[in-house]
Amino acid sequence: MRHKILAPYLLILLFVFGRCTNLDEELYGKLSPENYYTNEAEALSSVVGIYYNLSFMVHVFDAYRCPELETDEFFIPGRTNGGWFLQDWQDCMTHSIKPENARVLVAWNQIFQVIGGANAVLENLQASPNAENLKALIAETRALRAYGYFFAMDYWGNVPIVTTARIDPNNLPTNSSRTEVFNFIESEMLAAVEEMPSVTEVSAASYYPRFTKEAIYAALSTLYLNAEVYTGTPRWDDVLEMTDKIIGTNKYALEAHVGDCFTVAKEGKTTEVISGFSCNPSVNANYNQFILYTNHGLDQKKYGLPFAPATGYSTGDVALNRYEMTDTRRDLIEYGPQYYLNGDPLMDENGQQLVLIPIQDIKAAEQNEGYHVLKYSPIGVTWSGFNADNDLVLIRYADILLQRAEALFRTGKADLALPLVNQVRMRSNASDLMSLTLRDIEDERARELLWEGHRKRDMIRFGTFFTSTWYPKETATPDWRKIWPIPAAQIAANPNLVQNPNY
Repeated sequence: MRHKILAPYLLILLFVFGRCTNLDEELYGKLSPENYYTNEAEALSSVVGIYYNLSFMVHVFDAYRCPELETDEFFIPGRTNGGWFLQDWQDCMTHSIKPENARVLVAWNQIFQVIGGANAVLENLQASPNAENLKALIAETRALRAYGYFFAMDYWGNVPIVTTARIDPNNLPTNSSRTEVFNFIESEMLAAVEEMPSVTEVSAASYYPRFTKEAIYAALSTLYLNAEVYTGTPRWDDVLEMTDKIIGTNKYALEAHVGDCFTVAKEGKTTEVISGFSCNPSVNANYNQFILYTNHGLDQKKYGLPFAPATGYSTGDVALNRYEMTDTRRDLIEYGPQYYLNGDPLMDENGQQLVLIPIQDIKAAEQNEGYHVLKYSPIGVTWSGFNADNDLVLIRYADILLQRAEALFRTGKADLALPLVNQVRMRSNASDLMSLTLRDIEDERARELLWEGHRKRDMIRFGTFFTSTWYPKETATPDWRKIWPIPAAQIAANPNLVQNPNY
């Protein structure tokens, strides 16, 4: 349903709420609840805009790349030709983010646009004379807002809880504690899921990619997986309950290959994607720029692209060396000598075969430094300029299997956890593990979910975010850096906000 759900975005009159403390912005709308939302199709046209804003959490922009840059799997090196160097990104990579970091401010604005947009749509849905018939859409919007708050809590911890579309300049919001935000997210998702349809009740082909009950169970499972980090209290049994609800539908299964989940051919048909975002740039209905930002420039020739990719985002040996040589997930990383799809050497402008090597200088890397991850395949893509139409993936079934395995292991059931991990490994031709440790589970998540936006949360939960080092992060990280500083611009705009500790 990739055209149905996002094409209406062209017609949206979405009340944009870009920054929760920007008092210069007013919210206007030509249509009132009394003469709009007379049916579900009209209401859905506004809800689609919230999906679009939420998609930035897994797209190539700052709400995705800033947390990924703090991990051992994702780098943006400055290039010797002057491209790509930003001190703000360098500070992310070295765990030295400051309140003035402009990219973290962009991430804040992207996330609170989800929340603010949802608040505005919710007010109109609830005020509509047709509200009684829009209960499922109201629940869906509450779930989307809670998802926005999940990312805000994950990144900044102590953020304001705002549930109105307009802020009273005489009553500016104050911080809520991370535990309070956690409880708000949990309660909103649990309430919303009661009114939402299950994947067992709707047609996957026609309802995709809207969130079902199972998409929210997956979000709750992720919330509970990290509950000890967020609140100090582990919730492993709740992870088991949520994952059991998803697995028990018998509607999900691993695809034959990991990469299948990210191809155009599988959109709306995959058995593995639980939640994602439709992209159809040909009608201005969202877009995918992973290939533009992540591939090497010479991949234009390799894949017959209508543009030269920007040789931007990279990974290195830490990520590559986690895989066995027989592991087919390794094939999603471009490293070493490069070839055309027919096996001929891929030649650079000097007539030399392109050989991708590890990053030598994070501030001034040559064009062949850094490996490139092909999570979203360019094969079969319909292009609109440099915008691809691969749908963006938020959560998939492999993640749920690994979440369940971790919860089982942490509750003393390693014998039940091991088959789940091996199920994921078997799909990619990796050898079976004979026993299991927490490090095995962390490493398997890193292999399976490379560049899918989970790594920072995982590293914090397992402790490696603080204790491990890698180039260019070469010292231990203090515990307080597990959350970001609230952007200085937000503190300046709202004196009621309190900065996070040590910033």
